[in-house]
Amino acid sequence: MCASTSSACRLVVLISGRGSNMQAIVNMVRGQALPVEICAVVANKVDAAGLEWAQSQGIETKSVAHRDFSSREAFDEALAAAIDAYQPDYVLLAGFMRVLTPGFVEHFNGKLINIHPSLLPAFPGLHTHQQALAMGVQWHGCTVHFVTPVLDHGPIIAQGVVPVLFGDTPSTLAERVLQVEHRLYADVVRWLAEGRVSLDTMQRVQVHGIASRSFVLTSTGVEPSQR
Repeated sequence: MCASTSSACRLVVLISGRGSNMQAIVNMVRGQALPVEICAVVANKVDAAGLEWAQSQGIETKSVAHRDFSSREAFDEALAAAIDAYQPDYVLLAGFMRVLTPGFVEHFNGKLINIHPSLLPAFPGLHTHQQALAMGVQWHGCTVHFVTPVLDHGPIIAQGVVPVLFGDTPSTLAERVLQVEHRLYADVVRWLAEGRVSLDTMQRVQVHGIASRSFVLTSTGVEPSQR
């Protein structure tokens, strides 16, 4: 847990592409002057577009190319060593397109957080928007959760929802979900920095002082849902 009253919450962000969620987090942290230090942005691709953006913001970057390693275990070991050098309080997966080994997940137990483009436990894995349309669901969304060794599984911190509209395609649905992702992940980072997030004895997330951990896309933007 980040002790925001005494020191900055140290974060390392992992990306594979342009890192739009990473950018939303950086902008929120700086816009709200939160006690957060984004120590580094790390990518598994040397040409990940998000690295250039992070560098332009004065954030340290590093690439650990998965293609340079003969096994997932070897890559994850090198990735963990790169992250450990920054001694982060939390490691944020923000469009990091790698299945992590159990050893890596256990190494960062309680510190590893992911955003997934579906309302987990529905539609784990890839092609979530296609899955949602194929199943005919009327609500879709995204989930921020603690990572466990089970793929796209773990204690849920917050979720955001969007309606599925007539004529939606995977791309139009993805665009609306991404709007919610940016607000959702940024708010979760703020809760982490404020030391609000904890796990109870049943491994359920508690966010102290927050009435609603669900967000909805409306005609005026993304807002916490009313209860």
